[in-house]
Amino acid sequence: MSVEVDSLVQEAKENIEAAQNYRSELQQRLHGLNQARKQVRGSSSQARETLRRHFSELQATATQLLTERLAALLAEVDAVEAASVKPLDDCQSIIEHGVGQADELLREGEAALRCGLGEKEDKLGSFTKKAMHIQLDSLPEVPALVDVPSVSAQLDDSLLGVLRDWVSRHGSVSSHPPVQIEELQERPGSILVRWCKVDEDFMAAEYRLQYRRSGSRGSQYEDACIGRDCEFLVLHLDPHTDYLFRVCARGEGRTEWSAWSTPQTGYTTLPALEWCPGTEGYILSSRRNMALRNDATQARCPVIYSNTPTYFCGQTLTFKIAAAGQVDRRDSLGVCVDNQKGAESLQRDQAVCISTNGAVFVNGKEMTNQLPAISLGSTVTFDMEVVNMFPVSSNNSLNGGSFKLRVTIGSGNREVVFDWLVDQAVDSLFFGCSFVHSGWKVLVY
Repeated sequence: MSVEVDSLVQEAKENIEAAQNYRSELQQRLHGLNQARKQVRGSSSQARETLRRHFSELQATATQLLTERLAALLAEVDAVEAASVKPLDDCQSIIEHGVGQADELLREGEAALRCGLGEKEDKLGSFTKKAMHIQLDSLPEVPALVDVPSVSAQLDDSLLGVLRDWVSRHGSVSSHPPVQIEELQERPGSILVRWCKVDEDFMAAEYRLQYRRSGSRGSQYEDACIGRDCEFLVLHLDPHTDYLFRVCARGEGRTEWSAWSTPQTGYTTLPALEWCPGTEGYILSSRRNMALRNDATQARCPVIYSNTPTYFCGQTLTFKIAAAGQVDRRDSLGVCVDNQKGAESLQRDQAVCISTNGAVFVNGKEMTNQLPAISLGSTVTFDMEVVNMFPVSSNNSLNGGSFKLRVTIGSGNREVVFDWLVDQAVDSLFFGCSFVHSGWKVLVY
């Protein structure tokens, strides 16, 4: 085969490969286009259903409210009518009774005048007595028309205008939500969710984050947080499980929430951080992520460590103080290379920690920099990154370390940054805490 043929064959193979890649890229874009169309169609159908359901419920509720109000007003009219007519009926009964007596008296008087002389005196005397008894000069009082109720209904015609204006502004349709999730960052047994506004004209007063398991039929979204922050750490998630997250916002001065963001799928491969069970002097929560120092009578109490060395460089380790006891400078919260048995504090070699009084210790030595004292509600964070590794030699053996980590400890609104030398390369570290006095409760995540 000639060189020219070989060149053509090679060029043909390259063109075929390029065509295959081109087709693959087009198919991926076609799939993305189909997904976009599906989102538009699906969201439009859902929006229509939401509008129809809402206005149907609104119409039914408005009809019910108007019917109830009409019934209440008619009942008021009935009550006024009944209360006003009763005295008139009583007065009518008295007058009709008087008319009957007058008719009877007239008949007796006329009969007395027509009777003979022998009976006339007796009948006229009886008639006179009856006339005096009836008191012909006493008449019942009939109320004037101005003194009796004239029932009427007062209706505010402006209600229709207000209602028309309110209905014309009720509800809205948007093609894009004002806020979207921008990052899902895995953490041990949790996911850090960050979101941002995509509509700069939208003035957000607060945000609402929800999540649920992905693919679970009948699974409902549940609230993770409502607040002004643009990030939240969702705890108590199962590793290697997909979760759907969505966020919405409420505008300044508004009561309704905006449209939900496009749901984003996230998962964590990192197991949740746990304290080691069975440590003397500590009680753990059911999830083992909260430890309570409870034995006040014990003369000495060991450090409680993590169940395994599950803290990795590049992660953020957080201690949250859920309850506080008496402060002691020997207390400690921090990380260490090994879970040294019997140690009463992390203020030792191969460990970095902060005491409850705010002092920072590196390999057992107190730093000059100090953080705020730890109290109820305090949050202490540890961040570490590998700076470099040193081969053990005569030049650095005096330093006692071959592995340098840059450590950042944050507490309150302050932080300290320093380099920590450890005597061996480590992939992961233990975390731990110790308290001299009881009453301290620490959540780790």
